[in-house]
Order: sequence, then C-alpha cells, then structure tokens
Amino acid sequence: MRRLAVVAMFLGATISLALGARAQKASKAAVASASTAAPGAKPKKGQLTHSELFSLAQGEKRFRQNCGRCHVAPDKFPPRMMATVLRHMRVRATITDEDARLILWYMTQ
Repeated sequence: MRRLAVVAMFLGATISLALGARAQKASKAAVASASTAAPGAKPKKGQLTHSELFSLAQGEKRFRQNCGRCHVAPDKFPPRMMATVLRHMRVRATITDEDARLILWYMTQ
C-alpha cells in the first residue's frame, strides 16, 4: 500500500512539472507578443494591455511566493474552478485578498 502511495506521488509530481513548464512557455509567448505593440496603440484581439501584463507579472510573482513552495503552476483551469481552488487554499496559506486576486488573474490567463 505504501509503495502505491509513493508511485502516485511521483506520477503527480511529474505531471505537475510537465504542466508547469507548458504554462511558463505560454506565459512567455503572451508577454512577447504583447510587448511588440506600441505603448499608446490599442491592443489587437487576444493581446494584453500593459496594465494587464503588469497584473499578470505580479500574479506570477505572488503565485511563486505563496503557492510555489508546494505547487507548480498547472496548465490551465476554467476561471470558476480556479476561483474555488484558490478560495480553499487562501485559508490554508493565509493569502491576502490582493494576492488572491492577482493569483487568480495569473492562473486564468
């Protein structure tokens, strides 16, 4: 029974690492595509504004500070599901309202 639990933890960690790497690549691609726009220009459909990019960067920073100790960023969850997970973890990890808002923005983009 104990061996099965160890195997399950190993598989979960491996999957988590793979999904986290994919999410990090997607985040870098979004930043690269949005940074090519002129500062005063209206963003194209699918591009983030500069304030949204700032919020995304802050959300990633807060995720790494609060959640990254135990978790790797998952690939993507629906916003409603992520809000529920974040609400439960907010109590356990004592995450502030501002941190929770920024983390939710980061996790759902």
